[in-house]
Amino acid sequence: MSDLSCLVCRSDIEVEAQVTTGEIVECDSCGQEHEVQVESSLISIALAPEIEETWGE
Repeated sequence: MSDLSCLVCRSDIEVEAQVTTGEIVECDSCGQEHEVQVESSLISIALAPEIEETWGE
């Protein structure tokens, strides 16, 4: 398990060791969603993209 910091409020976010790239984790403090990036067993997070409405689809 890795401890990372929320990119918005800096609270700790726990990420499981077997997480894969593209998974979404949420900050328990502020609710911000982050997208997980795994590269050479290093885990990092980035702000998750906003889901856009698809009107008529």
